[in-house]
Amino acid sequence: MRPMLRLAVTAGLMAGLAVPVTAAELPRATRAEEVGFSGERLSRLGEWLEGEVRRGFIPGAVIVIGRKGRIAQEVTAGFRDREAQAPMRPDSIFRIASMTKPIVSLAVMMLAEEGRLSIAYPIGTYLPEWRETPRVAEVRDGQMNLVPARRAITIQDLLRHTSGLADSSPGDHPVLAAYRASGARDRSISMEEMSRRIAALPLMHQPGTTWEYSWSTDILGRLVEVVSGQDLDTFVRSRITGPLGMVDTGFVAPEASAERLAQPQADPATGQRPSMPNPLQRPGWYSGAGGMVSTAQDYARFSQFLLNKGELDGTRLVSRTTIELMMADHLPPGTRTREVVEGRFGPLAPTPEMGQGFGLGFAVRNTVGHNPLPGSPGDAYWGGAHGTYFWVDPKEEMFVVLMMQSPTARLPFRFQLRALAYQALN
Repeated sequence: MRPMLRLAVTAGLMAGLAVPVTAAELPRATRAEEVGFSGERLSRLGEWLEGEVRRGFIPGAVIVIGRKGRIAQEVTAGFRDREAQAPMRPDSIFRIASMTKPIVSLAVMMLAEEGRLSIAYPIGTYLPEWRETPRVAEVRDGQMNLVPARRAITIQDLLRHTSGLADSSPGDHPVLAAYRASGARDRSISMEEMSRRIAALPLMHQPGTTWEYSWSTDILGRLVEVVSGQDLDTFVRSRITGPLGMVDTGFVAPEASAERLAQPQADPATGQRPSMPNPLQRPGWYSGAGGMVSTAQDYARFSQFLLNKGELDGTRLVSRTTIELMMADHLPPGTRTREVVEGRFGPLAPTPEMGQGFGLGFAVRNTVGHNPLPGSPGDAYWGGAHGTYFWVDPKEEMFVVLMMQSPTARLPFRFQLRALAYQALN
């Protein structure tokens, strides 16, 4: 007999969930209508999520939706670990992968506010391994020729992914092959060695010309360590997640939280789980591009902090102008993207065709129309490869956080979640 699926929906109508609360929570609306949602229409989200768990598309998920400074709905459904038949918990801990990038980008901007760096300067101003002129790969007929970069890589380039760097994605491009062979992602080496290995690789594009999803934010993590004099984990805990009350967010999950760690489900065809890092093990270096874990409630606090333009519960980390700068489109006119990159993100690609661009740490929407997914000009979003996703919509004073560990479901879930969230607005 199949165990009963667990679905808990909080829209201010439930007094609470019988689990220990470990994080500071945002205020909750008594009724969804108080913050401009239809409670009846918002309930469609929970029904949809339960159906996706039943058909085996995902093991489980936690979704938090907030508006006007209060939580309108929290949905907890399915399994934290389907194979162990462990039910999902509201405080389950998830590997957030690239949702690390906005947090580390904020760390860079905090140092910029303090006058300790300028994002207009070349990265080589602060990191000696980047002081030599980079080489750029020009590929013709499968042959790679290296030419000098026309200009240096700036910190702004790293923040907006126009550095010319690549990553180790599959593909037959010689630069991608060089990245895969470099060993730069070996988590047993030091942060300095990681940065040195990447600096020695050829660039895929001339700096400033092309949006290419890359290891840029890992280099920003190295920058934070050098400029601040603290390791990345310590800086983020002491300067960002600690002050914001994000108690379960970090680069390492403590052993005591093992029973809250969400796991992907096994592939029915192979019986194997997707490969994911073990956040209970401390790595040799902390990945600014994708090394953190968090909970839905913690990331809801970060999202509200962005909506509040740099402040939460009386704690201000950065100025209003810094958040506005981060959430502006920084891609110059004529910025290119590769077709394979556009295909990887679909309607969420930061391209003019989709009415979107990229700010400092996340993508941003620029226009009404163009994009098939609902949203508002000025909204900012990003997701993680393991299935997590968030966006903040300043126009609607709204945020949505999705936490799950389902890599293959990530794009369809992001598309459907946007539709279900916006259709519930009154």
